[in-house]
Amino acid sequence: MKKTGIRYALCFGGLTVLFFLLFVMNINTGSVSISLGDILRIVLFREGAGEAAYNVIWKIRLPRLLTAALMGGALSVSGFLLQTFFRNPIAGPYVLGISASAKMMVGLALVFGQELLGRVSFGTTMLAAFAGAMLCTGLVLAASRRVRSMAMLLVVGVMVGNICSAATDFVVTFAQDAEIANLHSWSMGSFSAVSWANLQACALPVTLALALSMAIAKPISAFQLGEGYAASVGVNVRAYRLALILLSSVLSACVTALVGPISFVGIAVPHVTKRLFGTARPQVITPGCFLLGGVFCMLCDLIARTAFAPTELAISSVTALFGAPVVIGLMLRRGGERA
Repeated sequence: MKKTGIRYALCFGGLTVLFFLLFVMNINTGSVSISLGDILRIVLFREGAGEAAYNVIWKIRLPRLLTAALMGGALSVSGFLLQTFFRNPIAGPYVLGISASAKMMVGLALVFGQELLGRVSFGTTMLAAFAGAMLCTGLVLAASRRVRSMAMLLVVGVMVGNICSAATDFVVTFAQDAEIANLHSWSMGSFSAVSWANLQACALPVTLALALSMAIAKPISAFQLGEGYAASVGVNVRAYRLALILLSSVLSACVTALVGPISFVGIAVPHVTKRLFGTARPQVITPGCFLLGGVFCMLCDLIARTAFAPTELAISSVTALFGAPVVIGLMLRRGGERA
């Protein structure tokens, strides 16, 4: 086996071990202590229905844990696709305004939908988040026809995000106190209070988008070498660019609809994954990003729940605490290389 193959195997093996360790730690950490034997018995064999430990695991901890793993992986892959599209290491759904645009549409649905319908379903929230993500994506794609520089296109995305944030604040001005509280709580980001039904509703599009991301791994490899090279080897660049931005939007919209906007995961994790595996090959980085993103969000959620228990921190506060230094280090490193 070549050295690169050994490195990939060690990295995937190490991340898998970390995943299961964090799985056990998250499921066993809380006000109710549950032994490892009981965890295995309840999770694997569904024994003890009706018991307190069973209800704590299946109704509270397990859906939250799986949400952190799945949404963290989805955000990381979304960030990797956007970084490939813009050829910029700080591109991500949070920086580009995709999360802010999705938040704006969800805010509109929560405020005005509550007044008109009395109740806003999760399906409506999910559709609103997707519409917001596509709105931002559409504006950025429209700008790409006139703006040739990818760096300037990134600035356009940032400005769109700022406009969407301002529009959300404007909507909040006319909302009722209860609606403001709901929107504020959701906008801080949290993996808590996620039901199995909502998780399953998001899992299907996320799984499909991840599968399609793996399916276009070879065109991504060609695109990384430049659009001219990709076109020379038979890649339909225009269709590929559209697929790339649509897939990243679907992934980030599902995350925003389910748990709210979460910062820095989509920027930091792809960069760390590339450094860890020592390659930028999409066939390796896409599953690597998903696995590392899940591990990262599971760790951040564990810290958010336990650092100041019983008070729980917003998940974005914890992800920013660990993700922002990575981005700062990346920028300093790139600045040093150019100097």
